[in-house]
Amino acid sequence: MKKKIKQALISVSDKSNLKSILRILNKYKIKIISSGGTYKEIKKLGYHCKEVSEFTKSPEILGGRIKTLHPKIYGGILSIRNNKIHQRDMMKNKFEEIDLVIVNFYPFENTLAKTQNHKIIVENIDIGGPTMVRAAAKNYRDTTVITSTNQYENLIIELEKNKGSTNLEYREKLSEEAFSTTAYYDSVISNYLNTKTNNIFPKKKIFHGNLIQTLRYGENPHQKAAIYSTKKELGILQLHGKKLSYNNYNDIFSALNISKTLPKNFGTVIVKHANPCGVSINKNKVGSYKEALACDPISAFGGIVSCNFKINKEVAIELSKIFLEVVIGIRFEKEALKILKKKKNLRIIDASNLKLHKMNNIISNFNSLLVQNSDNKIFSKKDFKVVSIKKPNQKTFNNLIFAFNVCRNVKSNAIVLAKDKATIGIGSGQPSRLDSCKIAIEKMNKFQKIKDDDEIIAASDAFFPFVDGIETLVQEGVRAVIQPYGSIKDKEIIKFANQTETILVFSKTRHFKH
Repeated sequence: MKKKIKQALISVSDKSNLKSILRILNKYKIKIISSGGTYKEIKKLGYHCKEVSEFTKSPEILGGRIKTLHPKIYGGILSIRNNKIHQRDMMKNKFEEIDLVIVNFYPFENTLAKTQNHKIIVENIDIGGPTMVRAAAKNYRDTTVITSTNQYENLIIELEKNKGSTNLEYREKLSEEAFSTTAYYDSVISNYLNTKTNNIFPKKKIFHGNLIQTLRYGENPHQKAAIYSTKKELGILQLHGKKLSYNNYNDIFSALNISKTLPKNFGTVIVKHANPCGVSINKNKVGSYKEALACDPISAFGGIVSCNFKINKEVAIELSKIFLEVVIGIRFEKEALKILKKKKNLRIIDASNLKLHKMNNIISNFNSLLVQNSDNKIFSKKDFKVVSIKKPNQKTFNNLIFAFNVCRNVKSNAIVLAKDKATIGIGSGQPSRLDSCKIAIEKMNKFQKIKDDDEIIAASDAFFPFVDGIETLVQEGVRAVIQPYGSIKDKEIIKFANQTETILVFSKTRHFKH
């Protein structure tokens, strides 16, 4: 069902590409109504336009807060053209039909990024724009609604193809997009106000997201998938390689969760199937990568490497020696990029703009959402308590904090063995903590050459419920252990540590990752 457009209302905050729309409306002799800055811009571009206040015979009031909120505007947008009662009311009130509404909103999201001034933020909550859009979207059988400059090109094509008219199917699609636009806009406002009042879990939680990319498939080929972001971009930039998959993104996020908590410009993380298989914060970049790789070189094959520093030529040469799915860096030197790009399918990611601040983790199953804030606090000594007779020196304490930081990013039950701020064995995802200990030890014995004077330390993401776990570690040469407190067996664990002259440090918080 085609609808001839005779009159359009234009009220846009983003006035870019307006000329292209005015040109096509003029071609098909479509009358234009507008207000405020848009009216001035249209006149400036040399096109005839009637101001809203002239159209409604009602002036703008309240400093411009009320411009388009008038029965003549909404009658023109909402009237059903083949409804006799509607048409009678339109004639009685001398209202004119409005067939096309072109509106984009006050830049509320951009305002949030620029200022924390609440008064300015509130003034950038659009009222008339979303109201007109909702009205036009509801009446899509008769009214065409445009909410973004990105839709201008298709509108021009549609009007050209239909000689000044639009098809029902096209209007219905625009209606769907319009309601998504108003819902998104309101959700940004809602979440801002929740944040301002520190209402973390309101009775009605509104989630919004921008489509970043549709993916080839989900975890498996029969599953459809896409990635959305609450921002307009993810903060990571792909520089080269095949399109990222669902599993790639999952691994990338796991890697970045660790590397972004490492000291600035130091550290390498290797991840496979969302679990770290090697981490090091050696200040030497090549040394850092080699130490991370040495933790489990077999698992690293086909994995993801995240470097918390600018990747140089020397590191790139080492990275290119094995098969990797993704390499992440905080920028890349030109020579490094040249070397890495020789691998056609290698995905190269620049994460220099990513900020892990005030982020939430969301898991969805069975039409429900589990929401929690991220576990990415930067640890310090005050977060821990030494409970053994034997005390750690500064170097040992720093190694323990390093291992514990890695451990909280390993799927529970998790055990991490480390020395000199590099992991040497990781046991992950076991129902039994004792089994995780045995896996970490097995990895260490398989890939490491341990000397008698090496100080091996261990981290556990939760308390040891029995002595057998810590006993197994100490028997393999572990000299210091860090774990959360809270077990009814804590006293027995402390007693064992003192009997074996093992350093024992308790964390004040538990750090499961399921």
